[in-house]
Amino acid sequence: MSGAFLAGVVAGYGIAVPVGAIGVLIAGLSARTSLRIGAAAGLGAATADGIYALIAVAGGAAVAGVVAPVETPLRLLGAAVLLVLAGWTTWGAIRRPGVTQRDERPATALRAYSGVLALTLLNPATVIYFAALVLGSGGAGGGVWFVIGAFLASASWQLLIAGGGSLIGRLLTSDRGRLITALVSSTVIAILAVRLLTT
Repeated sequence: MSGAFLAGVVAGYGIAVPVGAIGVLIAGLSARTSLRIGAAAGLGAATADGIYALIAVAGGAAVAGVVAPVETPLRLLGAAVLLVLAGWTTWGAIRRPGVTQRDERPATALRAYSGVLALTLLNPATVIYFAALVLGSGGAGGGVWFVIGAFLASASWQLLIAGGGSLIGRLLTSDRGRLITALVSSTVIAILAVRLLTT
């Protein structure tokens, strides 16, 4: 049990710690809205990691084999969604520079959670990563504990990112600060989307 849980924790941090487009999105949401919205988005990303860890434990090599042929189309779709998101964030920041924090929030934390969950699920490399780890360690012994460890590690990291974004948001409370935060977030998300298209 403890070995599988620890392996899951290490795997969860391994997939979550490199800050990519999702991490930037979570930090940007927290900075522009609230910790509650950013935390919900972070838990959406962690849920996707947990789902992929569960799929890897349940199906291992078979799942990785099915996902591999559609990895490129899913990567392209993910990049397109990120580019649209970057454009939407930029447009909203430029079009309404005097918007209040309340006006620019997503409607609910559930909406932030489900949106980031769906976007994170577009990354099939995660299930391949977890499948490789599970198979490399000799199978799915203690699989439930592996999944729990991976989810908790990912969730703790995503919540740390959300908290950091919220702190930045509190420091940048002016209209100009919110505009800068939105533009920086959009630029980084767009760059990461272009990298997805070129890899």
